Amino acid sequence: MKASEADILIVPGYTNSGPHHWQTRWEQKLTTARRVEQEEWSKPVREDWVTRVAEEVNRATRPVVIVAHSLGIPTVIHAVPLFTKPVVGAFFVAPPEVDNPSIRPKHLQTFGPYPRDPLPFPSLTVASRNDPFGSYEHADDIASAWGSMLVDAGEAGHINQDSGHGPWPEGTMVFAQFLSRLKP
Repeated sequence: MKASEADILIVPGYTNSGPHHWQTRWEQKLTTARRVEQEEWSKPVREDWVTRVAEEVNRATRPVVIVAHSLGIPTVIHAVPLFTKPVVGAFFVAPPEVDNPSIRPKHLQTFGPYPRDPLPFPSLTVASRNDPFGSYEHADDIASAWGSMLVDAGEAGHINQDSGHGPWPEGTMVFAQFLSRLKP
């Protein structure tokens, strides 16, 4: 599948993705990409975020490819039962452990636990070995439950601007390979 054949939905996490974050760069570069905007980025309410993602998927005019980072991932997973339009794939980066009692801020726990049902579409999960918001073992466990391919990003932190992943060319290559395997 080519990017031009899909509605690519960028689903940021807690506090949104800033101007130099790889998600923002991809949104600007990919002509069919658009960000799922949330009303409250710094005080997320699970039901509101989930509903918003489902609305964006369901208004798509082409097959949907989701690109979710951090808190955007459990948001998407909780929204899956609400999708009425076809999602052909999901690219998940840095899944947080939202059921971890030490997560901060604490209200992010309301996004957990993750549903563990196999996903009805292909997915790829990229996880870091030293992500402060989620262990690699946790990412491996949930990716396995979903039937998602897991990619080991090494010691890459939270795979965001703070960990040095503004442009993130390796991610661009992995995403391009993932996209090329999807069927419209």
